[in-house]
Amino acid sequence: MEMQMQIERAVLSSILFDSERLDTLAELLAPEDFSYAPHKNIFFAMLELHRTDRPIDEEFILKLSTKARPIPQEELLNVLTTSPIGNVKAYADEIRNASIKRKLHSFATKIQESTSDENSNTQEIMDYLQSELYKITNVQQSRDFRSAKEISEATMEYINKMKARGNHLLIGVDTGFTSLNKITTGFGNGDLIIVAARPAMGKTTLVLNMSQKALDTGRGVAFFSLEMPAEQLMLRMLAAKTSIALQDLRVGNLQDDEWRNLSYAVDVMSKAPLFIDDNSILTIHQLRTKLRKIKSKHPEIGLAVVDYLQLMSGASNRDRHQEVSEISRGLKMIARELEIPIIALSQLNRSLESRSDRRPMLSDLRESGSIEQDADIILFVYRDAVYKLKDEKEKEEAFKKEGKEYKSTFVFKNEEEAEIIIGKQRNGPTGMVKLVFQKHCTRFIDTSDSMSALQITFENAETTQTKFIPPQDDGQGDKIEVPFI
Repeated sequence: MEMQMQIERAVLSSILFDSERLDTLAELLAPEDFSYAPHKNIFFAMLELHRTDRPIDEEFILKLSTKARPIPQEELLNVLTTSPIGNVKAYADEIRNASIKRKLHSFATKIQESTSDENSNTQEIMDYLQSELYKITNVQQSRDFRSAKEISEATMEYINKMKARGNHLLIGVDTGFTSLNKITTGFGNGDLIIVAARPAMGKTTLVLNMSQKALDTGRGVAFFSLEMPAEQLMLRMLAAKTSIALQDLRVGNLQDDEWRNLSYAVDVMSKAPLFIDDNSILTIHQLRTKLRKIKSKHPEIGLAVVDYLQLMSGASNRDRHQEVSEISRGLKMIARELEIPIIALSQLNRSLESRSDRRPMLSDLRESGSIEQDADIILFVYRDAVYKLKDEKEKEEAFKKEGKEYKSTFVFKNEEEAEIIIGKQRNGPTGMVKLVFQKHCTRFIDTSDSMSALQITFENAETTQTKFIPPQDDGQGDKIEVPFI
């Protein structure tokens, strides 16, 4: 304890000797990092004098002594008589490390106190403790300015690295769609990507397709599903991978060739580095802990997905907009810490459906808070056919109430046009790309891939046969080539 007090006195003495050192120390230390109360108050007074551009000396420090923050004159004299040191950063690191140890010791006591009450709620205890641990471990050190020379050299090294790759447009995680890759160049490490849409537009399907592409290119995926069980997610992925209708998979209505095709796809997926957490309750602190744990065990994890943001619980009982903002900011910090892109799904406000043009915009983000600010890319999923069908049903109901018959002109199709609207892109242009949504197997594809006959290939597939998907209302069926294994 005496050694720690001498270290703290030496640092404070160095500031009194040369006040310019406070510029460096203010980035490394906070008043609460000092173990001795008078030292906390002296450092607090120094920061206040620095902020108000007043001299940092004995006289002005004592003027800031209050009942709440007393500064004993004898202790300030002890600081003044302590020899200043040259390497203040090393001493500051010692003070900060000791501070973290004290906080961890206090944290251990909190664990014991929280678990001793038999009537306490386990989930609330876990949320509280994870929140406290997050505060302790989330201490960030400021980095000094970097010179133009250093930055220029690092930038040139990056450009040469990209050149060596052959001028490929894709420099991040493959989105799975050529048209989207051309605009975004892929999802970069540390990026927070928001995929937003109204219900039934297919946002979960879109991110599952993106996840499948990441798996196909050797990246691991951590998927947090707060709305849907893991088995349902796997059903959708298998439907997209095999081109077997999702409804047929759900009821097991498969032909012999489809069983063989499914068996092969299941074998492939069982070996994929895919990890799904389908707990319906999740806080930002729990997500951070779980993602750090799975990333340490499986370094190949290159993408994380959260479905969806508004279903996450806040760590406190604050205003919901503040909680969502905390979650959004937390996701961005986790993405940067783990150096992977994180895709978070988000709901949109219902009010957009009252507009003549129902295409979403940034102001439609529900409980937006800092979502727009924190996100690097914001993608909106829009399918006009969803609204056309809804409008037809409303017309039919209106006619029924009047005792009239309504003949709908809406045509059901196996494939529908979809728009992916890039509402924000921090490092690139905004705009819109068109995809095709294949309803029967819950899959988005590039428009160039939309054909009557779509070739789906698997490794070791020896022969191929054509499966005819029965027509719905338009009298047109789609032929899809699937492997016969």
